[in-house]
Amino acid sequence: MTEHSRDLSRRRLLFGGAAVGAGVLLAGCTSNETEPTAAQTKGADAAASGNAAPGQKVVIGFSAPAADHGWLAAITTNAKAQAAAYSDVEFKTVEAGADAAAQRAAISTLISQKPNVIVMLPHDGKELNAAGLEAMKAGIPVVNLDRAFPDALAYRLQIKGDNYGMGVAAAHYIVDQLKAKGVSNPVIGEIAGIDSLELTQERSKGFADTLAQNGLKVSNRRPAEFTADSGQQAATSLFQALPKIDAVWNHDDDQGIGVLAAVNQAGRKEFFMVGGAGSKKAMEDIQADNTVLKATVTYSPSMASSAISLARLIAQGKGMSDLVELQVPKEIILASETITKENASNYLKLGF
Repeated sequence: MTEHSRDLSRRRLLFGGAAVGAGVLLAGCTSNETEPTAAQTKGADAAASGNAAPGQKVVIGFSAPAADHGWLAAITTNAKAQAAAYSDVEFKTVEAGADAAAQRAAISTLISQKPNVIVMLPHDGKELNAAGLEAMKAGIPVVNLDRAFPDALAYRLQIKGDNYGMGVAAAHYIVDQLKAKGVSNPVIGEIAGIDSLELTQERSKGFADTLAQNGLKVSNRRPAEFTADSGQQAATSLFQALPKIDAVWNHDDDQGIGVLAAVNQAGRKEFFMVGGAGSKKAMEDIQADNTVLKATVTYSPSMASSAISLARLIAQGKGMSDLVELQVPKEIILASETITKENASNYLKLGF
C-alpha cells in the first residue's frame, strides 16, 4: 500500500460516513439490576455471520462518569456486556473521575496507550471536546456517546438519543390527554434535569415548542440533577409554587422516584405525570396504573451497546450491513418512543 493510500484509509477511518437519523425501539433509565437483558445487547457467537463474525482484533477504550444513578450504571454495564459478546474485542476502561478535568486527564492517558478506538460519554460535551480532538489528531477514532461534542472534528461517530424529541413526545401526550379531559387553560409543571447540560436544554425546548404550537405553556419549571433526592426536592418546590396542577413532565425516571415520593408526602394527586427515559420501574408503575405516572418517553442506555458494536466496525474498517454505504455513519440519533399502559408490556423486556 502506498503512503497516499494509507493516508486515504486513515482519513476514511477517522472522518468517513454521512449523517443519518435512525429510529429504533428504546427502553431504560433506572434500576438496581446489574446485568442488561438479552434484548438490550446483541450477541456475537462463534456461528454468527457477516459483521458479527470474528475479525481483526481491536482494543476499545471506554470512559463514562461514575454510576451515581441508574441510567449511567446501565451505560457502563451495557457497554461491558456488548464488548464481552465479541471474541475479537479487548475492552479497556478508564475512570472518568469526579469532573470534566479528571476525565480529560484519564482520556489523555488512554490515548497514550493507543487503543484502536475510544468510546466516550463525557461529563460535559463542551468541556471534553478537546479530549475528543486530541484522540482524533492522534489517529484514534472517537465514538461520542450521549453528551454531544460541539465540534464535528472531535468525533468519528456521535450516537445519542433524541433529546428534543423527548420533549416533543411528552408534550404531545400531555396535550392529547388534556384535550380528552376537556381541560382548558391548564397548569403544566416541568421538572427538568441538570440545566447546564445541552441535553436538558434540548428536552425543555422540544417540550416548550410543542406546547406553544397547541397554545399552551409551562406554568412553572424546576431543575433537578437526575437523582431521586433532587427529584423530591424539585417536586416539593414545584408543589409549593403551584397550588393546583393539571400535568407534569419529569425529564428522568430516576429522579422520578423522588418526585413520586414528594407526591405521596404532599398528597398531591390531582394531576397526571409523564416520565423520561423509560426505566423498568416506571414501566411497571405505568402498567399497574396506581400512581400519577401515566406515561414515559424513552431515552435508552442501550445506546452504549450500539456504540461498542459500531466502534468495533469502525476499528475494523467495516460498514453497517443494512446500509449501502461502506462505512459507519457520522451521526446516529435514536428516536424517542412513548410508553403507556396500553403498550408497556411490549417494552418491559427491554427494561433494566
